[in-house]
Amino acid sequence: MSRALDVSLFLVLAVLWGLSFPAISVGLEYLPPLLFAAFRYDIAAVLLLAAAVVLTDDWWPTGRNNLAAIAGGGLFLVAGNGLLFIGQQTVPSGVAAILQGLVPIITALWAILLLGERLSAVGAVGAAIGFLGIGLVVQPDPGNLLAGDTVARLLVIGQVVSVALGGVVVQRAAPTIERVPLVGWSMLVGGLVLHAGSLLAGEFPTTDAVAPMALVMLVYLGVFSTAIAFFIYFRILEEHGAFEAALVAYVVPIVATVAGVFLLDESIGALTFAGFGLVALGFVLLKRHAIADAVGLTSGVSSP
Repeated sequence: MSRALDVSLFLVLAVLWGLSFPAISVGLEYLPPLLFAAFRYDIAAVLLLAAAVVLTDDWWPTGRNNLAAIAGGGLFLVAGNGLLFIGQQTVPSGVAAILQGLVPIITALWAILLLGERLSAVGAVGAAIGFLGIGLVVQPDPGNLLAGDTVARLLVIGQVVSVALGGVVVQRAAPTIERVPLVGWSMLVGGLVLHAGSLLAGEFPTTDAVAPMALVMLVYLGVFSTAIAFFIYFRILEEHGAFEAALVAYVVPIVATVAGVFLLDESIGALTFAGFGLVALGFVLLKRHAIADAVGLTSGVSSP
């Protein structure tokens, strides 16, 4: 029963996060991107911090390590998602979700730079294959790199790089505060950064911001795909570790693509699917020891 519950929670998390991409696309019809992102994390921060006050004793951040983790998480893990909202103004939700498959690969590369981890020859090949896959997803025109939505897709990749960096920065800070308040405070900081960016960009809400569909998308993103989804993510993380939690990144694009095709009439080309396959293959090569350990083929997890 416990295993069935864990599988169910994994699938629920994939659905909640997968549907967030088409929800962003719909919400962008009513709200400017950075302000939309800021509102999302405002809602989630309030809910998570309220839950932290009720459920935990250690919810107020003290100590340099906790403050550093909150600052890094807020700036890179949360505020960096503003690039995703900007990019999704033209990038199909399914493509944006597929690009998220690069997060584990970029995370491994940041870990080499900031945590002193090593990359084996096979791991390097895996990373290279992953980047080749992203090339197929972005599909830049060599004669005109600004053609189509290439810049927007590169902005989404920028968000991936930021999120991956944020995870490593938080790990390096070694926070001792519990996860729920850590994420809640990070979202509060990230939301404030996004509000500042929105003001600098000259974004102002119109009457469309209070349209019923806009409010529905905000509630879904802030409550379900962020606050509730993170509670589920923490459960998986604590019960099974970071590797199994990371696997959700390869189910989310499936949900997002299906939803985008049927709900938003989006189309995803064959090269994009091929690119996603290469990213997944790169992940397998990069994390082959963790995969072998997860299926009981080795006795321990080796570094990538």
